Amino acid sequence: MRFTSQLFLLPLAAFTAAQSNTTYSVKTPPLTTNWTYEVGTNPWPEYPRPQLQRSQWQNLNGIWRYENAASLNATEDPPFGQTLENEVLVPSCLESALSGIMETDRLYSWFSTNFTVPSSWSSNQVLLNFGAVDYEATVYINGQQAGFNRGGYYKFTVDVTNYTKFDEDNELLVFVHDPTDSGDYVIPMGKQTLRPSHIFYTPCSGIWQSVWVESAPADFITQLDVDANMDGQVNITVHSSSGTPTPVSVTIYESGCEEAIATHNGTSDSPFQFSVSSPSLWSPDSPTLYNMSITFGSDVVRSYTGFRTISKGTVNGVVRPLLNGQPLFMFGTLDQGFWPDGIYTPPNREAMVYDLEVLKSLGFNMLRKHIKVENDLFYQACDQMGLLLIQDMPALRPLQSYTLANCTSITYLPDPDQQAEFTRQLELLVNQHKSHPSIAVWIIYNEGWGQIIQGYPEFGLTALVKSLDPTRLVDSTTGWYDHGAGDFSDNHHYANPQCGSPFYSTASSPYDPTRIGFQGEFGGIGNNVSIEHLWNVQEAINTINQTYEIDQTLDAWSYRAHKLLTELLEQTEMYACSGGVWTQTTDVEGEVNGLLTYDRRVLRPNVTQWRDDIEALYAALKSRASNETSGMML
Repeated sequence: MRFTSQLFLLPLAAFTAAQSNTTYSVKTPPLTTNWTYEVGTNPWPEYPRPQLQRSQWQNLNGIWRYENAASLNATEDPPFGQTLENEVLVPSCLESALSGIMETDRLYSWFSTNFTVPSSWSSNQVLLNFGAVDYEATVYINGQQAGFNRGGYYKFTVDVTNYTKFDEDNELLVFVHDPTDSGDYVIPMGKQTLRPSHIFYTPCSGIWQSVWVESAPADFITQLDVDANMDGQVNITVHSSSGTPTPVSVTIYESGCEEAIATHNGTSDSPFQFSVSSPSLWSPDSPTLYNMSITFGSDVVRSYTGFRTISKGTVNGVVRPLLNGQPLFMFGTLDQGFWPDGIYTPPNREAMVYDLEVLKSLGFNMLRKHIKVENDLFYQACDQMGLLLIQDMPALRPLQSYTLANCTSITYLPDPDQQAEFTRQLELLVNQHKSHPSIAVWIIYNEGWGQIIQGYPEFGLTALVKSLDPTRLVDSTTGWYDHGAGDFSDNHHYANPQCGSPFYSTASSPYDPTRIGFQGEFGGIGNNVSIEHLWNVQEAINTINQTYEIDQTLDAWSYRAHKLLTELLEQTEMYACSGGVWTQTTDVEGEVNGLLTYDRRVLRPNVTQWRDDIEALYAALKSRASNETSGMML
């Protein structure tokens, strides 16, 4: 593990004050990582969309121009042909040190850059792609509005063919509106807040995932839906820009080489199936992937898949999750995906994968991506490494309220239009990521955040997710409020687990034996560290004692961790526990309950102890299931 001597004590005033600079440089964050000063000015050079990859493309990441705007009315007079005030790194969060801006309250922003496309593309479409922009993006090319997108976690494409000049400079201007939790906005925003405090963190505004431009034919592939199951059946839908049924050819290659093992001809814009004989199955122990090529007219793209089946079944009278027909104890961490130097944007792929490698080395077979959506390379890394994913829907404005004139406190909840937007973005989440073999479970609501209690909308949303993706399980309400929807009976309890057991806390719900018993969150034990490993913002430091439990020494932390994992083991041996989520992968701002510190420089666990404790959980479930010859699929 690398260490650096670049450690900083930064007062809050220096972090929150507006900073203006015409030339890009990394700002000094409240805490660095080993990658902070390695990012450079050409970040994230990898092709950003590995499951739909074209050969003719250009990466637009790098130094752009940025300027704060006053309001939504700024779009009435866009700054065409003007040099915006500051240089900014794209992708990054404006609030982050890596952006070169590191300012707060960036509700309205302008971004600009120039790009050139070759004349060899002139007979094709020019597609401008954004990995994610938080929250609303209005896109202009050469003085004309070319597109608009709403939703801070989702990739989108703008066909800019009619606005593009070939072999010449093209001006790209983007207006971003990111309200976060200002005013009465109720939008999917996860743990972002304009007022960070303990479990809610610094927000991310702007273009925070990769931007690239590519060439495609007039009728092109817009989305691939691929599910390859344990029986070798490949279910695929090739969506096209025209929606016109067109011949499609799909070839699957032997894992690790370019030897074709199956080719099938189908038709676009409707599902079709074919089989591969005796494929090697994907699992955490053997994450075998197969490359694919898809030909649709003159559009040829590359992709990949893994053969596996996620289901549930009754094993010895207990409802269990099944992977490839076998019961599986799913154990992972609550993974927030925050970085002290990049906020939502990891410094680079190496840094992002480092977290996953640590989890894998400790023996975890899963992680819960907590109310955040990552870039596609993150999901590819989980596919490649064999880490199952429980993917949360980003929560609507959580745990905030407003006060009426009569002093009545009202919790912020979505109105019908805001609920409809939440539903639309939930569909985007599922449709954009359902081809990744690592994703095993979708979560709709976390601890009631943004969840309307009257009418129980989680039942309809669960049915919607199941219709969009019948190949995975759905955890409708992790923690609370649980009215019986979905595949999981999911308890949250700190620090001790209460998993599939005949005891529970009043904040959660009793175990429902008709569903999978699961510990959606537990642990959360903290161990404070010296200032060089802390998010050096006094307001955050002041909240450290709000941690669920503080252990004064690392030996005490290890002792408590072992005791809690032993309790989970006993609940697996005695009762109906089928998995759990430990809080959490890393410290975040005012929280010190990570396996890693926020700077990723200190690993708290005793590696041998944790590996043994985790392996015991897997063995316990296997032992309980060993007398059952086959699970009844549900």
